[in-house]
Amino acid sequence: MTPMRGEITSYADEFAVRVAPHNPYRHRIEVAIRVYDEKFRPIRARVSDSRIGLAGGATRRVLVIVPFEGTRNRRVRICAESIPYPKATTRIRAQICGRFMARRVQ
Repeated sequence: MTPMRGEITSYADEFAVRVAPHNPYRHRIEVAIRVYDEKFRPIRARVSDSRIGLAGGATRRVLVIVPFEGTRNRRVRICAESIPYPKATTRIRAQICGRFMARRVQ
């Protein structure tokens, strides 16, 4: 997934990050985009296409909008998590996360 980290400055009550999950395999995979705080607790965020399918070698851009929720600084982790297929013999769930720090300017 790119980018893996970033610093964002926002003038609004929320900030946006565009990430691009990539499928390094030759076969199709399902991916869920999830947002966590710095301690990996789930947080409220809007994700365009929170669950996507990626063809082998494909990359897809996803927009994530996170509210500041009354704070001036916010650290979040945006993760791409693989979703195992129901009939697959292996049930491995991979997770790769990027770390982002946002600052609200008033």
